Amino acid sequence: MPVYYEEPIELVTGQGSRVTDSNGKTYLDFFGGVLTNSLGYDLPEVREAVERQLRTGIVHTSTLYLIRQQVELAEKIAKLSGIPDARVFFTNSGTEANEAALQVATNHRGSNSILAVRNSYHGRTAATIAVTGNRSWSASAYSPYNVSYLHSGDRLRGLLRGMSDERYLEAAEEDLREVLATTTAGPVAALIAEPIQGVGGFTHGPDKLMSVWQRVLDEHGILLISDEVQTGWGRTGEHFWGYQAHGVTPDLLTFAKGIGNGFALAGVVGRAEVLEAVQGISFSTFGGNPIATAAGNAVVDYILSHDLQANAARTGAILLEGLRAVDNPIVAEVRGKGLMIGIELTSAAATAAVFESCKRDGLLVGKGGLYGTVIRMGPPLNLSEADAREGLEILTNVLREHGSASG
Repeated sequence: MPVYYEEPIELVTGQGSRVTDSNGKTYLDFFGGVLTNSLGYDLPEVREAVERQLRTGIVHTSTLYLIRQQVELAEKIAKLSGIPDARVFFTNSGTEANEAALQVATNHRGSNSILAVRNSYHGRTAATIAVTGNRSWSASAYSPYNVSYLHSGDRLRGLLRGMSDERYLEAAEEDLREVLATTTAGPVAALIAEPIQGVGGFTHGPDKLMSVWQRVLDEHGILLISDEVQTGWGRTGEHFWGYQAHGVTPDLLTFAKGIGNGFALAGVVGRAEVLEAVQGISFSTFGGNPIATAAGNAVVDYILSHDLQANAARTGAILLEGLRAVDNPIVAEVRGKGLMIGIELTSAAATAAVFESCKRDGLLVGKGGLYGTVIRMGPPLNLSEADAREGLEILTNVLREHGSASG
């Protein structure tokens, strides 16, 4: 298992958008436990909700008993999902959520054929590795599914690079139709796709891409699974869910990370007729437990009551506009939406250098991309404008430092 930085750090305290390591150095955190600490650290509303549940003495019961916090959160998520007649099944992680969605889809369709997308990431279990289109994360070639891959949203490389949005959408439709005609046999269960590829470096195709895909999928009765583990809860600024930029409604939607603000909480939401297709007995030992769902309810309530989707749009614009204004020889592209931002650099070496220098100057960011050339950022959704500008200043100074060195 890798750790970040040449000299790894241990984070011991946190407050707001800042964390302090075991040596007493404080950092502005723009990665939030891989987009998980959606409200930063030590938010009173979340802490108090968890403490209230702890005081009841009920930390765990399993879904064999009624859990009020779970039911209340499921009702909120079903309503927010935009999926009609929705049902929710809670798990502990995004991997488990995607695993559940794949199980549901294959049961509903009576098929183990899956469509996935190149450069994607969906988890680390056997099934989710099987539909992950990024070789560096594929621990095994063994697969429970017959998987066919579509072209990714990478606009810098590959066969779809440099295309206008209109031509890109046409090519994506042609690609899907050709894949269905050539590499699949019998019925296909589902297409699983991220509206914005997370581990893949925050790459994404044009808005309406999923709509183009869904139009073809509907001709064959194929389900659409939107993996919203990183794009959910208003992070893109434009919409509450990433899929909403595409004018579609998925059959299944998976969520995780930001919903728990650090507590293990995830799940899948979908149409009742689809989600209830699994005939075997199913329950969740830890998924949706009283502590995690107490946190989840507090997180959702806070996001909605403080309109953090709008804040993500506002503070994200500060970062995106500021970064795009930097003319730098090592920056190939700045992309993203809201508080989901990627800086594609010209080499893995440049990325590693920028990554380390950000830490040196008190800013934590992430890395990613198929070739390890992307600086990834997913700050807390309640990031202040002052913190956004402070982080931007650190980033731009670091980029200028290494851009000048490369010249």
